[in-house]
Amino acid sequence: MKSVLRTAAGDPEVLQLVERPVPEPGPGEVRVRVHVSGLNPTDWRSRRRALPPGMTEQVPHQDGAGVVDAVGPQVDPARIGQRVWIWEAAWERPWGTAQQYTLVPDRHAVQLPDHAPFELGAALGIPALTAHRALTVHDGGPGRIAPGTLRGATVLVAGGAGAVGNAAIQLARWAGARVATTVSSPAKATLARAAGAHRVVDYRTQDAVAEILAFAPEGVDIVVEVAPGANAALDIAVAAPGAVVAYYSGGEDEQLSIPVLSSLPANLRWQSVFVYTVPPAAKQQALTDVAAAVDASALRVGEEAGLPLHRFALKHAADAHTALEQGVVGKVLLDIP
Repeated sequence: MKSVLRTAAGDPEVLQLVERPVPEPGPGEVRVRVHVSGLNPTDWRSRRRALPPGMTEQVPHQDGAGVVDAVGPQVDPARIGQRVWIWEAAWERPWGTAQQYTLVPDRHAVQLPDHAPFELGAALGIPALTAHRALTVHDGGPGRIAPGTLRGATVLVAGGAGAVGNAAIQLARWAGARVATTVSSPAKATLARAAGAHRVVDYRTQDAVAEILAFAPEGVDIVVEVAPGANAALDIAVAAPGAVVAYYSGGEDEQLSIPVLSSLPANLRWQSVFVYTVPPAAKQQALTDVAAAVDASALRVGEEAGLPLHRFALKHAADAHTALEQGVVGKVLLDIP
């Protein structure tokens, strides 16, 4: 089979296309014939770091979609032939999705309904599970996403044209929230509206605080934050009492500084969201809810859904990494031959 792997840290050129034997699933594992591999910023950042301890090579990419074609001991044989989406394939494991066949623990391959395309499945994992955690981590919240669970809440999504931002907008809308989002250009504003945001604010040309408070005079209840250091003052200015700022990313040297006395009375909560180490019960709830959203056609991909697709062949994995690292807007995918 064809696999992309790396044996060292570095630029996209460390990715090599090689031939490897098709692996056999072990106990509790399924083998998936991968159709589409999804890239996330975590993938290129991981590529720049040393291999995990004990590994001499690793196939990259956490997300993907395909068909189960073999199962190991302790796995129901009825899984063979199921269309699935894959999450965290390469987290502390050598088998990512940038190859024709991959091995994952049984629960890391979630059934994908027939009406959902593989490109949607490959775009779920990291973005949708991160968005789910950010939307459900607030005090007193429902802890789950389903129709009506966020009715009455107002959500601010920073960077609504990004993959996590797109998923957050769609999931929040499905749950009944009112959604505002910030973007940095008219083109990104168009994408955020396509995702379903009720109010889109271009923070480079508009007064973001005034625009958001005009939409939500009592403040926003949940902030899904991609740049907490840069946006802390804005988040404090628009947060409702008891709001949570759930941040999931930031620059390499980004620092978060919060003015204590001026933000104290609102009882604000600043919550980091690192999808890999989300508590097990919350992760399982996210898997259940995201699968239900897919089944209900509440999650979509493509430009008409606010998430343009950029497709590369497996042999051009390095070009795909370069595009993502340079900030291409939308979802980068590898089509697996």
